[in-house]
Amino acid sequence: MFQVNQPEQEKGSLMDIFVRRPVVTLVLSIIICLAGLWATTKISVLQFPKIESSSLVISTNYIGASASVVQGFVSEPIEKVAASVPGIEYVDSVTNSGHSKVTAWLKLNENSTHALAELNARLSQIRFELPPGAEDPVISVSRTDRPFAVFYLNVHAKNVSRSQLTDYLTRQVNPIINSIDGVQRVGIEGGRTPAMRVWLDADRLSVFHLSAEEVYNALAANNTIATLGYSENKRQRIDIIANSQLSKTSEFERLVIKKVDDTVIYLKDIATVKLGSEEASVTARLDREDTVYISVWPLPGANEIAIGDRLYQVLEQVNASLPSDMSIDFAYDGTLYMRDALKEIFSTLAETVILVGLVVLILMGSFRSALVPLVTIPISILGAVAAMLAMGFSLNLLTVLAIVLSVGLVVDDAIVVVENVARFMRQGMSKTQAALLSSRQLLVPIISMTLTLAAVYAPIGFLSGLTGVLFKEFAFTLAIAVIISGVVAITLSPIMSAYVSPRCDEEGWLTAKVNSIFELVQHRYAALLTRTFHWQGQIFLVALVISLLAIPFYLFSAKELEHHIV
Repeated sequence: MFQVNQPEQEKGSLMDIFVRRPVVTLVLSIIICLAGLWATTKISVLQFPKIESSSLVISTNYIGASASVVQGFVSEPIEKVAASVPGIEYVDSVTNSGHSKVTAWLKLNENSTHALAELNARLSQIRFELPPGAEDPVISVSRTDRPFAVFYLNVHAKNVSRSQLTDYLTRQVNPIINSIDGVQRVGIEGGRTPAMRVWLDADRLSVFHLSAEEVYNALAANNTIATLGYSENKRQRIDIIANSQLSKTSEFERLVIKKVDDTVIYLKDIATVKLGSEEASVTARLDREDTVYISVWPLPGANEIAIGDRLYQVLEQVNASLPSDMSIDFAYDGTLYMRDALKEIFSTLAETVILVGLVVLILMGSFRSALVPLVTIPISILGAVAAMLAMGFSLNLLTVLAIVLSVGLVVDDAIVVVENVARFMRQGMSKTQAALLSSRQLLVPIISMTLTLAAVYAPIGFLSGLTGVLFKEFAFTLAIAVIISGVVAITLSPIMSAYVSPRCDEEGWLTAKVNSIFELVQHRYAALLTRTFHWQGQIFLVALVISLLAIPFYLFSAKELEHHIV
């Protein structure tokens, strides 16, 4: 029987406080669990890790100019300014007749807010270089990691034109949806912005000796918001208001274009005026019919599932207040796949915990002894979730996968502790003595095992580029779960093992049977190891040959990520 010398028994350790003061151990474990439970209510739920990958889109209209003119006088100056902004990786542009679109692509994980502010400041410095007829550049931020919205809502409306529908949704529905926490913006896809269409008659213009420019100037001069001041006396002050902005078709038709002698030329004399919509560039269709979508774009890192749940509730309220001939439903919900994937991976987590528990139970032969490593699993997982929230991680497919993989790793240290405590108790030691001696003996090995496992996975999180960003949360979540399991193994497992492990005369028949099997395996392994020592040279030679074979196997194996330098 193995005997422990007296100096080793009397030698104290810093971790003895967790055995002599079980309350401290319980409080530490409870704090970890409570922190993890609180973190589960606050952590973001995403499909993949948050990636700050954005582009700044600069749109400029120069009505009437050819593509070459827009390219030379609008696109090129804006390209030079955009390329000089810190954090911009590269710039491209698309120029059409009357329109310039310059896209500045940011580097990975570059702060888009700072880049947007810097680009705005630099564009204002070159505004005088742009042609006088060009409109001010409009900058929008686009997520390159998610070029499309997460939710698309289909709007059903009968006997309503798309321009009227667009105006109603913009005023009445979009502000309600935009107020949902985590929504970045709400757009209208396939809509038609209301506009007054003026169709000039070339023959009539020729008769009255008018040009299109004169008509445009008359429209711009007469359809304005005028401020006329106010009238004031000692007792009151009255603002003078003039209704100078045109809104109806009849008002536009009576607009004076020119007065020749005693003849007044109205807009209706030279043009046809109709209330219509702006020229459409996008048409939305569903089931082979034209429709209008409401697109919902979440903020980067926002909890998209929580946004979806809230959107369903808001949509019920909105539908109740809509006109009888109008309704809104979901055409596309980007979180459905995410929900199914997370549900599947959480079911895999539950299956993993059950399988690990059964294996531990069978190999330990005692349900009470198996509780020690099984308790480590939820504590380590909850601690990992708390650490994920503190580090700004999200609950996504990769981090949940890391938690699933950690289930088989976090029980190792606890199994070693409970086996060591049970062995000492079979030798006749008391519960406290067995727990103290086991914690002292296994302190350094457990720390070494834990740090070794963490050191294997942590470097993956320091990879550069898109791969590093994707697997950073996976690697650190796995490493943190292993570290927390090590903390549990040197704090909670010794004293818990002492209370659940039976004495030698109290062991059940299954525990005795399992112990006898392992003792038989131990003796046979010792005999095999003794015979192996007589063949040390041959064993080293075989190990060396197998190790060297790794070189040709690697060189001649097929590689999908190999870079070819030309």
